[in-house]
Amino acid sequence: MKVKFKSIAGLIVVVSLSILFSSYLTHPAPFKFPYAKAGLTDRQAAAHLLGRLTYGATPEDIDKAVKMGLENWLELQLAAKQPDESLAKMLHSYDAINLSNAEVLNRYPKGNQVLRMAQSEGFISKDSVVTNKKAYREKLQLYMKQKGFLPQQELFRQFINQKILRAAYTENQLQEILTDFWFNHFNVSLNKNQCAEFVPAYERDVIRPNALGDFETLLIATAKSPAMLFYLDNFSSMAPSNEESQPAMQAPLRPAVQGSLPKRPAMQRLQQRKKSQGLNENYAREVMELHTLGVDGGYTQQDVTQAARVLTGWTIYPMSGYGAGAAMKNLVNRLGEDNLKKRGFVRDGDFMFAANRHDNGEKVVLGKKFPAGRGYEEGVELLKMLSSHPSTARFISRKIAVRFVSDNPPQSLVNKMARTFQENGGNIKQVIITMVSSPEFWSTEALRQKTKSPFELAISAVRSLNAEIKQPYQLYQWVSKMGQKLYYYQAPTGFPDNGQYWINTGSLLNRMNFGLALSAEKIPGIKVDLARLNSNKEPESADAALRVYSELIMPERELDATLKRLTPMLKDPAISEKIEQAAAAKATVSGEMNTLTNEDAVIEDNVKPAPMSKAASNMMLAQVVGVIIGSPEFQRK
Repeated sequence: MKVKFKSIAGLIVVVSLSILFSSYLTHPAPFKFPYAKAGLTDRQAAAHLLGRLTYGATPEDIDKAVKMGLENWLELQLAAKQPDESLAKMLHSYDAINLSNAEVLNRYPKGNQVLRMAQSEGFISKDSVVTNKKAYREKLQLYMKQKGFLPQQELFRQFINQKILRAAYTENQLQEILTDFWFNHFNVSLNKNQCAEFVPAYERDVIRPNALGDFETLLIATAKSPAMLFYLDNFSSMAPSNEESQPAMQAPLRPAVQGSLPKRPAMQRLQQRKKSQGLNENYAREVMELHTLGVDGGYTQQDVTQAARVLTGWTIYPMSGYGAGAAMKNLVNRLGEDNLKKRGFVRDGDFMFAANRHDNGEKVVLGKKFPAGRGYEEGVELLKMLSSHPSTARFISRKIAVRFVSDNPPQSLVNKMARTFQENGGNIKQVIITMVSSPEFWSTEALRQKTKSPFELAISAVRSLNAEIKQPYQLYQWVSKMGQKLYYYQAPTGFPDNGQYWINTGSLLNRMNFGLALSAEKIPGIKVDLARLNSNKEPESADAALRVYSELIMPERELDATLKRLTPMLKDPAISEKIEQAAAAKATVSGEMNTLTNEDAVIEDNVKPAPMSKAASNMMLAQVVGVIIGSPEFQRK
């Protein structure tokens, strides 16, 4: 049979994939997974592996993984080079996600900056807001239009949309999973106005390219990112004046204590700000406690202060004449970059080491002496030391194991991963291989023990149903309603990664509502064809549909107990009404998932329900699939 290609590009993609797959099939991976010893078949093992290292697997995905060998499948994912032509087409219209930080500042300025520019140019008066608010807003909008400015919310909408589309459709699933993991580990938030505009480039240029590389490279890249520099305030940290700093530097520091510093409540972290210019310890503290050593990593308050001194002068290169970069921009314009370089200034993209802000005295961190006068190199040396510290190896390994194995991973597994981390210079790929090659990954205690976050639930559902996503932001709204407002977690800790955090009374009902709304096509811009999922074969009854679609949506699982638990829910005469309510406006949620049949489980939605498609008109099928997605078994991975 001859195959016609619509473009040369399409032919190239197919040929490239063929070469890539054949390479892995003819050159087996140099490691072996011990799942057979755990009593798992190839397909059961594939379902478990893909359940943890992707955003959801279909029976077809499992077939492919088994055919090429699970070890070869992992190597393909670790390479992260599979073509994503269809995804690229989906993202083509999102022009904002490819802008540099400087371009974002020029195209999507903050509202207060727009106001100051309009006032400085005489376009609007300072008193107009008092006399006529409506006219003031209209004039400000006219000014933005004339200047070609766009509201920042449009930037964030595109940014959120691309995350959903990547997670749902990329062939390089592990890279996207780890991008989410590392972003959460090195968390920054759109809640903080100063750093928000830099967050899209932070994920694109810092996190995703380094998600499968060396931890040291990732750590240094995050430290130099404008998003992180603003988020944890290091952009303003500088050596105090001689009059202020000399006594403080000579005064005895707090003696080292056994163990580590006491753990602080997450929301307290961002409240510990220094109002005046000078030394700021926020980043130095979090880079030790959250990014590298961990709260039990053996550092003291003295180490935090000394590390903060090492990192003075680490700031952003001025990209705008407004806001925090204005003073530095004036300095660059006045002296020129060549002269600044001669004075010890260092520029790396949007990062700048400002030598005039650096504390040039001697420092000691974790017993290591940093001689006076070494400038920028001190900070690099500090971060390298932290990245290679044994406490970092243990802390990072455990965090990876928590994400991919269980909320309480065996210490034996963490020890093996930490050893690999140290022996391979913090290479993330090697740590992942060690984890998946260990018996603990395949043990009975690990199977189906991780609870999906709201984002994982939503993406795994659309992937399982082979849904077509036309309006990604609608999924984002549902994920937010289920308790995970992406990119808006305020504390540097990032979202907790444990089942207890995600599962509670309200969230269970929201998850059930999501399943019902998705299966009945009540989420605008999300299209599903349930009949096609089963090759257009119509089940004889609701009970038969429950088994068939459970096997399609949750492949290679023991389903008898699940079917027994879900069957009574299909008998509820009010379930059809609840599907309608699942997308109704101005409603509330309450009660446990197990009592859903006796409660009015509805949620708020500010959009009108989409018209029922031909596939979704089969209410019985929508009920069955909605109940499956909302079931406890589907919540686990």
